[in-house]
Amino acid sequence: MKRNKKAEKRDARRGIYILPSLFTSANLFCGFYAIVAAIQGGFAKSAIAIMVAAVFDNLDGKVARVTHTESKFGVEYDSLSDAISFGVAPGIVAYLWALKPFGRLGWLAAFLFVACGVLRLARFNTQKDTVSSEYFVGLPIPAAACMIATMILFINRIGVLSADRNITILILIYVLSFLMVSTIKYNSFKRSAIFRKKNFNTLVAVVLILSVIAYEPSVTFFFLALTYIASGPVTALLHRNKTAMKPEPEKPSEGHM
Repeated sequence: MKRNKKAEKRDARRGIYILPSLFTSANLFCGFYAIVAAIQGGFAKSAIAIMVAAVFDNLDGKVARVTHTESKFGVEYDSLSDAISFGVAPGIVAYLWALKPFGRLGWLAAFLFVACGVLRLARFNTQKDTVSSEYFVGLPIPAAACMIATMILFINRIGVLSADRNITILILIYVLSFLMVSTIKYNSFKRSAIFRKKNFNTLVAVVLILSVIAYEPSVTFFFLALTYIASGPVTALLHRNKTAMKPEPEKPSEGHM
């Protein structure tokens, strides 16, 4: 008991872990900058800031695990930062960029995205100790935010009529909101085999993918995000059909006495 009390006092004196908190702060900064840039009309900058925030969000957890600096403070700080960077920021960016002409319907759609994103974060925090780390229940909020960001960059790259763009974003917002609070499973890639030995062809494939990203980053990132968004419903549908096609076990016939 004395040893446990000493450990608690030592942890209290230690305070917060600086290194992972710096990555979380960078995530929060990118989210805030995305809002400021959108207010000033720099929607492409906002989209890039949201995507950079996703990179920092992915790094803070990994840094905390590698350096053994995980803490309850870090978890709470990360969730609050995610609510800003991947909930409020993309909601405001989407509203100012495409949803404003819809009036009340537009800002309600943006609010729905923020609300569903925050609900998704709250559910994740309560289920992370009971749900397998191999998958996420519902679309992760960073993926939903990156879908909006890549859509902005993609449409700016290819050019689309304003009316078509606005309707597409409105529908996309509602779809993403539903997917975040759904029970559809998404791969977490936390047990990726990227650090294991691979054959030479795998390296060639990775180099080709990186070359495509470097040539058309806005287009490539959009289709990568779209593929991940669609992977959840498609996998769930295939699993459902596979389960439905399984023959039911035959019941043993009852013999007559």
